[in-house]
Amino acid sequence: MQIEGSVVVITGAGGGIGRALTAAFAAAGASVVAGDIDAQAAAQTAAGIGDRVVGAGADAASADGIAALLDRARSAFGPVDIFVANAGIIGAPGLGGDADWDQVLNLNLRAHIRAAEALLPEWTSRGNGHFVSVASAAGLLTQIGAAGYAVSKHAAVGFAEWLAVTHGDSGIGVTVVCPMGVATPLLSAITESRDPAAQVAASSITTAGAVLSAEYVAAAVVDGVRNDTFMVLPHPEVLDMYRGKGTDYDRWISGMRRYGRALHGNARSRGATDQHFGADS
Repeated sequence: MQIEGSVVVITGAGGGIGRALTAAFAAAGASVVAGDIDAQAAAQTAAGIGDRVVGAGADAASADGIAALLDRARSAFGPVDIFVANAGIIGAPGLGGDADWDQVLNLNLRAHIRAAEALLPEWTSRGNGHFVSVASAAGLLTQIGAAGYAVSKHAAVGFAEWLAVTHGDSGIGVTVVCPMGVATPLLSAITESRDPAAQVAASSITTAGAVLSAEYVAAAVVDGVRNDTFMVLPHPEVLDMYRGKGTDYDRWISGMRRYGRALHGNARSRGATDQHFGADS
């Protein structure tokens, strides 16, 4: 996929990986619409990068929000060549309730489906286009402590696979990105949470491997799109973990249970320390 001269839409671009992706695609010669539900954050991203980037406030989880982003791109730069479904949330800790599931599935999965639905007719007609799904290693492995996140990211990977299999022969490229820990506001939020389940989820991320910069992940994504790579793994060790899971599923489940017990034990120890010394000590 030629990035120079292309038109890119990125959701969740107000900060974190989305902001880094906006800068990386712009540096590679693309014109970018930086979309975010926080219009001010989107504008700040655009202002900090350059003239070929515009910010747009829109809810990427809604069909109307996606249409607004695509219309903004067309009016500013022309037809959209690359769509990056980056916006996402960790969701509720633990199992969550119906409203929590609606929220996490709406943004982490249905937003991707709605974007593809809006773009596929145009892309198949002209014979090119590229869809990027920013998922997670949780979509290949799992996420201890956050059921909604684990399930929605598995679903995002599955949807990306379906797109690639079904529409690859029509000239449409698909890239799915599955990092472990990335230094973003999303990770900071659960790391700083007092909720025990959130603390376990955060520990499972920060102890599994290096916490990478958003810029590092963004560079890997741009390379993946340029080379038409389906699976981008900023943490290469995820591939070995995934292979181990597939080789002996029962052994992998047992290992994850042990890991979960250790994380919960550490969380209980921290809680006891906080109670003894005071939460703000």
